[in-house]
Amino acid sequence: MARTTAEGAWVAREGYPFIAIAGAACLLALWAGWGLVGLLLALLTGWVVWFFRNPPRIIPAADGLVLAPADGRVVDATPDVGTGWDGEAGGARVGIFMNVFNVHVNRMPVTGRVEAVEYVPGAFINASLDKASEHNERNGVTVRTPEGHAVRFVQIAGLVARRIVCWLRPGAEGAAGDIFGLIRFGSRVDVHLPAGAELWVTEGQRVTAGETVLGKLP
Repeated sequence: MARTTAEGAWVAREGYPFIAIAGAACLLALWAGWGLVGLLLALLTGWVVWFFRNPPRIIPAADGLVLAPADGRVVDATPDVGTGWDGEAGGARVGIFMNVFNVHVNRMPVTGRVEAVEYVPGAFINASLDKASEHNERNGVTVRTPEGHAVRFVQIAGLVARRIVCWLRPGAEGAAGDIFGLIRFGSRVDVHLPAGAELWVTEGQRVTAGETVLGKLP
């Protein structure tokens, strides 16, 4: 049976300072009589609220499914990468690009225990390009599922995104669909599956975090 998740408020708490700043600037402009500036700042405030939205999701409950960790467009759907991220035989790899209009709250793709969290500083090239996975600022998380499969997902900064937020730590446990972080403002998340995993999405497909199934573990 699927479950509905709506952790926290409708707006992610990381957005509160940005909303407050934009809202205060809007009120200040209106108080000063700068009507047009105030209107533009009001629109900006509305966009910031929209950017940090955190809508509830209906999480598929079947065993072995790998869910999309982010909203956006699939820019990489490789069924067999040869050698995987851990040097072993690799399985499928999926890259999801989030533009500035997508929901940026990230969700766990699988249920399991966090084995490693690794932050790597880097560049800020266009996150829709494959080379962004190797050169951009990124944060990689490795989760071991109850069945023993290792799944790695990587938050990758982009041209505009300069801040990766991840609340996971080694030893933490989470369920597929649980919120684990976000990236500000426009970015990418890659998912690396073990050898033998099935891939159910294609390049160009739109996916929804916590709802769209990327594939199935062996």
